[in-house]
Amino acid sequence: MNGADTRCVIVGGGPGGMVLAYLLGRAGVPVTLLEAHHDFDRDFRGDSLHPYTLELLDRLGLAGELLRLPHHRARYFRLHTPAGPITPADYGKLRSRFAYVALMPQARFLDFLAAELERLPSAQVRTGAKVTDLLRDRDRRITGVRYRDGTGEHELAAGLVVGADGRFSRVRRAAGLTADSLGASTDLLWFRLPHLASDPPDAGVDLFFARNHYVGLLTGTAGWQVGYSLPKGGYPAARDAGVAPIRAAVAHLVPWLADRVHLLTDFSQTTMLSVDIASVRQWWQPGLLLIGDAAHVISPVGGNGILMAVQDAVVAANHLVPVLRAGRTVSAPVLAAVQAEREPAVRQVQAAQVRTEQRVAAARETGRPIGPPWLLKIVTALPGMRARSARANAYGPNPPVLAWPDHDPQSDAEIV
Repeated sequence: MNGADTRCVIVGGGPGGMVLAYLLGRAGVPVTLLEAHHDFDRDFRGDSLHPYTLELLDRLGLAGELLRLPHHRARYFRLHTPAGPITPADYGKLRSRFAYVALMPQARFLDFLAAELERLPSAQVRTGAKVTDLLRDRDRRITGVRYRDGTGEHELAAGLVVGADGRFSRVRRAAGLTADSLGASTDLLWFRLPHLASDPPDAGVDLFFARNHYVGLLTGTAGWQVGYSLPKGGYPAARDAGVAPIRAAVAHLVPWLADRVHLLTDFSQTTMLSVDIASVRQWWQPGLLLIGDAAHVISPVGGNGILMAVQDAVVAANHLVPVLRAGRTVSAPVLAAVQAEREPAVRQVQAAQVRTEQRVAAARETGRPIGPPWLLKIVTALPGMRARSARANAYGPNPPVLAWPDHDPQSDAEIV
């Protein structure tokens, strides 16, 4: 596809940007996706594909091939507290072909989507293309982007620019928009430890709570992802203390990892994720739409980041496809409608995350153990509650439906 034919340029090759590009391209809309990095082989922290996302891909005829890639199927979400384990969610109770959370390295998921996108005649992906500014006309309407790649500076005109470039969105900054922080009290230090055949087979998505911190555990094809919580701004003190306290905490909270915590020898093996919860008041300007973390930063609590971004893409496609396919200008009411439809669900998810952050902060201040509300164990023991909790997490609030599916999932080969 010739760049001059682009009706929509999407900045950022994360899940939201990639899914939206695919949906537009599949609908015949000329679309170009620009990704600043040269590939997707980076160490992401969001590796969970929820049943909603898998069902969407199934409707598009992509789930079968995707799930042939290495992945782990997590049936349970578990909390391990000083008072005993709690299982808030059992995804196996969902009425779905995908009654689990698929844990797959996000880089492999994005590689897969990029390859599928490149097969569409009206779509293209340009990697190593770093957006440096927005183009505007005399009326200040955004009309495209300026970007830099290995061959120099370029301009790409488009009827609509979509910023899907994450929490530190360059597009958002270039548009003069800001994200208001809603409050976070925790940062996370991530590192990897290897799998062993003797590890618990049903471990997958687990949180282990102690007095001053908690440890998150995600399984995957490259071993265990281990997240160690720090008070907000606590990274310098943790770095000065070294990895010994972290090794001791993990060995204490997750005893079956004690035989390999010695493999964490230096802070260079860790990655610090600054947790944030934030929202842009208006996700759009004439000629511009923000989606995913560029519009609303989701914390890792609940693993909802990919889900929210993918659902943003679905709603955006529902509103944009009829306009862009007809070659019409995307009006302000159309852009506002995307935000109006998605914002209530995003606010609900973020409000729950803020409550969790406030509970963690209060526990630290009072010296109480960090952990879930004490009533949770009683509530989740009631019949049907684990299924209801799993459904709430699997689909999010008010899950959108793609308006124009054109694929019969029953024609797929068996999901493997």
